[in-house]
Amino acid sequence: MPDAAPQRSDALKNREAILQVAHDALSESGDASLNSIAKRAGVGAGTLYRHFPTREALILEVYRRDMDRLVGSVPEVLAAHAPLEALRRWLTTLAAYVRIKHGLGDALNTAAAQDIVSTTSASVTAAVGQLLDACERAGEVRPGLNPADVIMLISCLWRTPDDPDGAAQADRLLELAIDGFRP
Repeated sequence: MPDAAPQRSDALKNREAILQVAHDALSESGDASLNSIAKRAGVGAGTLYRHFPTREALILEVYRRDMDRLVGSVPEVLAAHAPLEALRRWLTTLAAYVRIKHGLGDALNTAAAQDIVSTTSASVTAAVGQLLDACERAGEVRPGLNPADVIMLISCLWRTPDDPDGAAQADRLLELAIDGFRP
């Protein structure tokens, strides 16, 4: 298969605008229409469909982009915060992204979706490993924590209700988990 032609700068700008608006719209409601996303992004429906021919394609790209950005944020979060606070903030953001994913239902239950989820899962686990290593070097967590175990343990965070009471519960649950990570 030949390489795709490079996209024009305006096409890349449109694509990025669509993805950002879709992220925001899908965060507000998993039922956001493609037409409403196109309108909010300031592009026509044809432009949206050229980039993302199906709703599933758009949702999967938003999810992949969010996870890539989150994984890529580890050095920045570690530079801005003490390791344990960086871990806390990063896991809270992960939970918010996964909560959005769970709200998208059928769109993320396809074979294509499972490929993206599997791919991003490995990079997310590696990112948690980086955060845990920094925490361990700082003496803030006990040695040898398994990143996959930590993710499984904190998976409760994205199962809390998406309301103020759920947010408070998620904060309490995260603190319980972090207390269990300490030396």
